[in-house]
Amino acid sequence: MDTTRRLPDGELAVMQALWDLEPPVTSGELQQQLKESHPMALTTLLTVLTRLADKEFVKIEKEGRSSRYFPLITRESLSAFAAALCDSGLTREELDELRDLLERGTL
Repeated sequence: MDTTRRLPDGELAVMQALWDLEPPVTSGELQQQLKESHPMALTTLLTVLTRLADKEFVKIEKEGRSSRYFPLITRESLSAFAAALCDSGLTREELDELRDLLERGTL
């Protein structure tokens, strides 16, 4: 798997929430986890989860009318994302702001 693929902010926030919870995770648990740092409507969250599944970052298991979500990549893969961000043309100021967000755990 090419772990240098870039994730938009919303997708990264959902991955962070998935890593913080014990899988399997429901959409309601994710929405609650994201409430403070990155609130989003349930429909938006479900769209983001579908995109992450399409990129093979998340596994979706249907269980009756509900779904359970599992991260397919580890938090340690973030170092590869960081390297990709550095190569993406972000300014030093943007990279510093991103580092601050990561260190505070708000991203």
